[in-house]
Amino acid sequence: MAILTPQQFEEARGTRDWRALNAGADTWFDTASHLAGARFVRRVAELAEAAGHHPDIDLRAAGVHLRLLSHDVGQLTERDVSLARQISETAADLGLRADPSAVQRMQIAIDVSDVGAVAAFWQAAFRFDRAAEDRLVDPSGRQPRIWFQELDAPRPLRNRIHLDAGSPWELVAGTTSALQAAGGRITYENQWWRTVADAEGNEADVFPLAAEHGTFGVPGVADWRVMLTAAVHYPTPSFMQGVELLEAVAGLADDAGLPLLIDLRYPGLTVDGGKDQHEADGFAELARAVQAAAHDLGLTADPQGVRDFQVGIDALDVGPVQDFWRAALGYVDDPRPGLHDLYDPRRLNPPVFFQPMDEPREQRNRIHVDLFVPADQAETRVAAAVAAGGRVVYDAEAPAWWTLADPEGNELDIAVTVGRAERAGEQPTMG
Repeated sequence: MAILTPQQFEEARGTRDWRALNAGADTWFDTASHLAGARFVRRVAELAEAAGHHPDIDLRAAGVHLRLLSHDVGQLTERDVSLARQISETAADLGLRADPSAVQRMQIAIDVSDVGAVAAFWQAAFRFDRAAEDRLVDPSGRQPRIWFQELDAPRPLRNRIHLDAGSPWELVAGTTSALQAAGGRITYENQWWRTVADAEGNEADVFPLAAEHGTFGVPGVADWRVMLTAAVHYPTPSFMQGVELLEAVAGLADDAGLPLLIDLRYPGLTVDGGKDQHEADGFAELARAVQAAAHDLGLTADPQGVRDFQVGIDALDVGPVQDFWRAALGYVDDPRPGLHDLYDPRRLNPPVFFQPMDEPREQRNRIHVDLFVPADQAETRVAAAVAAGGRVVYDAEAPAWWTLADPEGNELDIAVTVGRAERAGEQPTMG
């Protein structure tokens, strides 16, 4: 099985619809509804079953996102090329249009003095896997991975960027104990969340603290957990049973006229409302119908499979900072009045929110955001971010990455994976 570099994958025959990012290759196909997307997902699943190789699949009301990676070797291989080609041919047969410019993947980078001590804290906060000494990954592949890099000089003051780590309410007490055991300390608490800082001062908000804030409190939806979002996870004994549930949920969402995030993985299916969307009229009834459909298939919910993620940025002047991040991330505004939230228009990456800061914090943050984008989109994205008030603070490694700063100094790396191995003179290995 030949292992491929991202550039070799993109240059292979039949991968025109796909873009290699920081862990695998992604694409997006526009569809007219959840059910239209579900019909495509079934065709993709049949190809995956025949190949014995299963992509990550994210179904949205307006399309389907797919990610390919040979998980047994952690890299792209020839079998990813083969399946990518077959998926694209199937999409073409169905008249679906690929939009690979839509894909991107967020990563959180944390500068640390002691990786071992700090990594244990963040592993507990999000219940991620330790994929490498310097990297944590979501076992479901839904949330950004966290990467640790060596601190260049001490920066002991408080960051302007923090992370929100939502969990099922019954897990939060155990999470807090694990964070404290890993050197964390509680710096703030109210009735809904508590803020815990790691040994070097990087902060996470963990929530909700009580069942009254973490459940719907009505009959028939006991499987669901409420955080910033409302979500439920059902392990499935086979990939195709996950497809059956996905199809049922897609029909229910279309009937209710409410968008859902329906994410299929080899071990199971996660159904997610998206941040605050569970507050919409009719959502509790939709959640009840989803739960009933899962029980009809003999499935049992696992709260351990549910987690939430959000990036918070403090700013003295929220407007200009928000303008930068909207352009840099390609996000859109939450339309509700009084909010300073941005979200991925396809809800494939986590929301970012902004809150006013009482006084300046001039120190460079220890936390920054990496955004991996397609190689053919990177320069355009950098230009848009600069036009929106940002500045380039480092570009010596371009086109591998550009470091940008918003008007108050919060940093973002626009990153590209394609071509890195070739520029470094690396050769792919054989697995």
